[in-house]
Amino acid sequence: MTQTLPSRITESVPRYTSYPTAPHFHAGVDADVYRQWLGELKPGQRLSLYVHIPYCDRLCWFCACHTKQTLRYEPVRSYLESLAAEIATIGALIPAGVEVGALHFGGGSPTMVAPQDMIDLAARLKEHFTFAADAAISVEMDPNDLDVARYDALAAIGMTRASLGIQDFNPEVQQAINRIQTFEQTRQVVEEVRSRGVRSVNCDVLYGLPHQTLLTLEHTIDDVLSLSPDRIALFGYAHVPWMKKHQTMIPEAALPDAAERYRQMMRAAAKLVEAGYQPIGIDHFAKPDDSLAVAARNGALKRNFQGYTDDVADALIGLGASSIGFLPQGYVQNMPATGEYQRLAEAGELAVIRGIALTDEDRLRAHVIERIMCDFSLSFADLRRLFPVGADKIVAEARQLAAIDTEGLCRVDSEGFSLTAQGRTMARSIAAAFDAYLGNGKGRHSMAV
Repeated sequence: MTQTLPSRITESVPRYTSYPTAPHFHAGVDADVYRQWLGELKPGQRLSLYVHIPYCDRLCWFCACHTKQTLRYEPVRSYLESLAAEIATIGALIPAGVEVGALHFGGGSPTMVAPQDMIDLAARLKEHFTFAADAAISVEMDPNDLDVARYDALAAIGMTRASLGIQDFNPEVQQAINRIQTFEQTRQVVEEVRSRGVRSVNCDVLYGLPHQTLLTLEHTIDDVLSLSPDRIALFGYAHVPWMKKHQTMIPEAALPDAAERYRQMMRAAAKLVEAGYQPIGIDHFAKPDDSLAVAARNGALKRNFQGYTDDVADALIGLGASSIGFLPQGYVQNMPATGEYQRLAEAGELAVIRGIALTDEDRLRAHVIERIMCDFSLSFADLRRLFPVGADKIVAEARQLAAIDTEGLCRVDSEGFSLTAQGRTMARSIAAAFDAYLGNGKGRHSMAV
């Protein structure tokens, strides 16, 4: 039987890791505003920290992250000194009684950092921030960087979750994206971190890559399942060469079309569910006893710049070049240019150069979009309880959206708005219908699937 494909699969829409999305940040939210927002944090509130390491020793052509290649360690060491200065500056502005509940090292390649430098960086963070006893520490890992000393250093800083980028194990696909990484390398990483007490392992897999087929993707999924990770992220490759010039190295003729991407997504997801993993939102899967799966079942799933999370922090502090933070008042972003970021940090200044202050309508629509992305549904009762002003407007928009839906993607009744099974695959597009900023022409986005 031929599978019916949603007409929206070729749409370009945001991933909604924030609302409003980053293209709508502006210079009106600057370092002075950020300083004020930090000072308004209250004792008893909980923080998450994100530390960005914008360096790799090789440049993967599929990557859309803010990073640069270096074969010398000196730029990394210099950057870490600037990062230490920023940590001290921000730490001094955080009111007493605010605790850190989660720390995430991302990049780039945090595992490029030399072992003693990683230990020193963690010590600097604990010197200037108060960490909860149960704080989670996660690290994005490149198997090509790792050695015994680095494994030991990550164990020494208390890493609780290892996140491994896999993408695809097929050699032809790896060659086309400049990411050579064998299954044996990856298996060794999993064994090494688990032998050091890390009990949570996440693996990232991509579909929609050059030369990728249903068969090659199925083989990769089988290999990943043999590692028994606690979580698996199944992302669609975001081809954005207008934003990331190195993606022009990827042969566009070898990329699967939208229909093939959709089939790859559906087949990979089915295999993961067949293996016992619980689907989480649009692109995550977890073992049923994993905290992410528990949060999803309890309606407590959240979404931020790291994707789906069970983190209940009141604020996210972004550290490092290009990092984005979130506070109750709005979003902030650091200077992306590494050299200018370092100049600001070393001068003892806050490196924030743009952001956005949330309006009441922003908060309302952010809630709507997050619930659609996390729960695939929206309770009208909850909406009216949380947002008594403005809720009726959203209810009317939801009813109108369901009324014009000719493909059976969503439904509405007196209780609320929900997505059908096929509609869940189009959650980004459906969420976009509630985005009041999307039509103003700012920003280009990746394909909906």
